[in-house]
Amino acid sequence: MTFRATVLTIFPDMFPGALGMSLAGKALAAGTWSLETIDIRDFGIGVHRQVDDTPAGGGPGMVMKADVLARAIDSIGADDRPRLLMSPRGRPLTQRRVIDLAAGPGAVILCGRFEGVDERLIEARGLEEVSVGDYVLSGGEIAALVLLDACIRLLPGVMGKAVSAQEESFAQGLLEYPHFTRPQVFEGRPIPGILLSGDHAKIAAWRRSEAERLTRERRPDLATRGDLDSVLENPPKKGPSKA
Repeated sequence: MTFRATVLTIFPDMFPGALGMSLAGKALAAGTWSLETIDIRDFGIGVHRQVDDTPAGGGPGMVMKADVLARAIDSIGADDRPRLLMSPRGRPLTQRRVIDLAAGPGAVILCGRFEGVDERLIEARGLEEVSVGDYVLSGGEIAALVLLDACIRLLPGVMGKAVSAQEESFAQGLLEYPHFTRPQVFEGRPIPGILLSGDHAKIAAWRRSEAERLTRERRPDLATRGDLDSVLENPPKKGPSKA
């Protein structure tokens, strides 16, 4: 099954962008996933193809029009893909949500601009608002690229080894452990001796300990939520990746 991405934007030339390169680009060329861009301005009003208007109640900036966006979304037709709106007020994108999306048929992604999108459009078309972080971008396009990249790399055959996805940050509720490679000594800093010991059990224990340490140091919010403690008490079982 091909993962189908449809992106609605006023800047269709921003796609595929980085997704046309490296592993994602190879997967796109191979048909592992497909990309369709829809120019929202094609559904705009008047000679200037207007897609926005002043906010009701006053205030700065402009708001994307519900009627224009509805026509753009409806042009796609009905299917079972989730409809996402990239928005700083959305639910934070997590690895768990990425895994779920990657296992599905794809996604329809609306890229907001200006001050935002008419709330009635969000309700009427059942859009799920998604945020890639607690900051504001100029528009949803870069956020959409982030979301798609996170999903595409999990599609079957895109990454070289499925185990890579199992051991990386967030896959098991922890940040990833440190990595090292040759030269054995770099500017007076040696590779930790245990990694050269050949004792796989000790190496695994060291990596686990380092992952726990980094998670507590750099993401205390995970420990505060209880996620880390839960993972430490009930470590996930290893098995083949379903992605």
